[in-house]
Amino acid sequence: MRQMWVIFAMVVALALAAPVRAASPDLANVIPRGGQRGTEINVVFHGDRLGDAREVFVYSPGVTFSQLDAKDPKKLTAKVTIAPDAPLGEHCLRVRTATGITPLRTFYVGALPHVDEKEPNSEFDKSQKIELNVTVNGVITNEDLDYYAIDLKKGQRITAEVEGMRLASTAPQAIFDPFVAILDGKQFELIASDDSALFLQDPVLSLAVPEDGRYYVFVRESAYGGDDNSHYRLHVGAFPRPRAVFPPGGQAGTEQAVKFIGDIAGEHEQTFKLPAEFHQPYFPLFLARHGAVAPSANRFRISPFGNVMEAEPNNEIKTATPVAALPIAMNGVIGDKGDVDFFKVAAKKDQTFDFNVYARRLRSPLDSVIHIFDAAGKVLNGNDDNQSPDSYQRFTFPADGEYTIRIYDQLYDGGPDYVYRIEVSPITPAATLGIPLITANSQERQTIVVPRGNRYATLIRATRSDFAGDIKLSIDNLPQGITMHADTLKGDMIPVLFEADDAAATGGALVDVVGTPTEANSPVRASFSQTVDLVYRNNQPPYYTATVSKLAVAVAEEVPFKLNIVQPKVPIVQNGSMQLKVIAERKPGFAAPINLTMLQNPPGIGSGGVAIAENTSEATMTLSASGDAAAGKSKICVIGNADINGTTWAASPFAELEVAAPFVTAKVEMAAAEQGKSAPVLINLEQKTPFDGKAKVQLVGLPPNATAPEMEITSADKTVVFEVKADAKTPVGQHNALFCIVTVTKDGEPIVHNIGQGGVLRVDAPAPSPATAQVVAAPTTAPVNPEKPLSRLDKLRLEAKQAMKQ
Repeated sequence: MRQMWVIFAMVVALALAAPVRAASPDLANVIPRGGQRGTEINVVFHGDRLGDAREVFVYSPGVTFSQLDAKDPKKLTAKVTIAPDAPLGEHCLRVRTATGITPLRTFYVGALPHVDEKEPNSEFDKSQKIELNVTVNGVITNEDLDYYAIDLKKGQRITAEVEGMRLASTAPQAIFDPFVAILDGKQFELIASDDSALFLQDPVLSLAVPEDGRYYVFVRESAYGGDDNSHYRLHVGAFPRPRAVFPPGGQAGTEQAVKFIGDIAGEHEQTFKLPAEFHQPYFPLFLARHGAVAPSANRFRISPFGNVMEAEPNNEIKTATPVAALPIAMNGVIGDKGDVDFFKVAAKKDQTFDFNVYARRLRSPLDSVIHIFDAAGKVLNGNDDNQSPDSYQRFTFPADGEYTIRIYDQLYDGGPDYVYRIEVSPITPAATLGIPLITANSQERQTIVVPRGNRYATLIRATRSDFAGDIKLSIDNLPQGITMHADTLKGDMIPVLFEADDAAATGGALVDVVGTPTEANSPVRASFSQTVDLVYRNNQPPYYTATVSKLAVAVAEEVPFKLNIVQPKVPIVQNGSMQLKVIAERKPGFAAPINLTMLQNPPGIGSGGVAIAENTSEATMTLSASGDAAAGKSKICVIGNADINGTTWAASPFAELEVAAPFVTAKVEMAAAEQGKSAPVLINLEQKTPFDGKAKVQLVGLPPNATAPEMEITSADKTVVFEVKADAKTPVGQHNALFCIVTVTKDGEPIVHNIGQGGVLRVDAPAPSPATAQVVAAPTTAPVNPEKPLSRLDKLRLEAKQAMKQ
């Protein structure tokens, strides 16, 4: 026996000594922040709980990560292979571990060879010498100044472009706003840039140097801030750097000649073959010239309709540029201060179109204002900042005839890069799918991680535009072993449950979430879009975001708990409440608390979070229904998390919650009581649905130190009277918070009603004793309606007064 006990103790000890698995991995950044295409480099992922890393998801082609090594769970090393034709610019990624998926971060691909910043270079006379046409990987610590020296010939062009804010390397709320300048050998500032229309908080500048000599590129944080994570990529060279393109958009499936504007070497035209299918908001255009390419793209729109270009002069109605037919895209430039552009269109009565300006969204400096005029020159409609700050309006033409569209800058500014595009499109039904944010600026629960043999749940939201039809969800390329359970999406949001079978291997994928309208021949195809806030501060609009079109899904290692809802046998009634029981199946040895929350409350239902306490296996969650909660049945799901060396999530299967009308309603009649005495309170009942047996009734909301006994009613009762006892310390005054809690028992479960809200009980001070009572004169007028019969309430009040006299 003793030998068996020793063996058992050894097994337990070994189990306790087993390493605790990581959960919910975190990723802060990837260093270096980018690489040159056509090369292989080593990178380090900085984060937490990365020790069981398995692969790196990359949302775009051309960049692959291999040889993952995570000896330190806070540092994951890898080799990145960048294809020679890898798209330039930003690539979004996540790390998948055996137990989760990290937040989304980015990695940048450039065309230039890379060099690393070498300290000390924080003083002018200690500038780091670099060659032209390189990308410098650097970091700005607090109050740091970085100097780079370049030898140039007179007239030689130099451009400096900084990727800083866009890298989102710092903690999200530690804003890194870079500044760049070019100095001559006497430290005289020749040109400087802080923010730019093209790159928002990231600067860019270009200069033709005035003479032979050594010049200095100077980088700092605009407010002399910075920290160890304020990384930047400084592109320095003679590469092209246009500030705008014209036209700023083109028709899908066509060849479009595009003029690049604002490059120091002058305008340049290049023709692009536009894809026939393109569902992203913006298409990236890179100007390639003399064997060099711009480090970052210019934004370009692809639309299903043709272009018309403004023809100057068109700054008056009488010289408006004619437009052949609608729909169309009107393209132009507000070229000078005070410039105004007009376009003339012909339309039919009751035609409705959306007028959508694309300017700031394409990184033009223009802050647009548009107006629509009739043939007599009368303004019919207009808009300034509907699309923040791009203009938008929907307009229905009131009659057949000619109309004029005017556009200008809100501050009457202008310039060669003040390009715009007015897309005039018919009303087009559309829908986009996504996971709603749990909290502002957060990436919490924006991926799908399903523990083996367990479940995970999320919400899928449809953002609709002129489309109200039902949508069927599908995901065809889920990781093996995962199944999805979802009803047809009839409104704006539905719960979706993912389940991994017991034999599912850990693995993951970036999947396409597709929404197909159930209505035959509907033109709508709902696709998935997820915008991630990467740089933000204090719940303000984000400074920088990234948008991806695929959902990250993974099978994770099993977790030591499962959740189940005990299916309610009875409904929750309007203005009622329910105690929803949730049970946890714990694996031996797992005792930590499990935090629970409803995935989604049905309309009109409220709930609060609750925890299954340590070493217990169940908890009850209080649900409440408003008076206008929609009657009917809804699927509900509880999602829970526990701290298992990091937050780990699991979900219950779906259960069904029914909302029903109350069985009984009530009105609490006004009553009066005297301190230290009892008084009856009449409750008038209106029976709605018969019930068996007796229901318990409590009068609640009584003032302090006032009590009333619990009563019982049947479905035949029309009234119930509570004898309320007011204590001598019960506050004098009118108390208007009385209501009744009625508990009907059906199938062994309670149905709790909260009815009769707003009942009033007046508490009076004791009447004065006869020795101190004042003589009150008899009334001089007869009572009104002396023959009117007393109501039930009047009788109760009279009885109460008589009882006090006795």
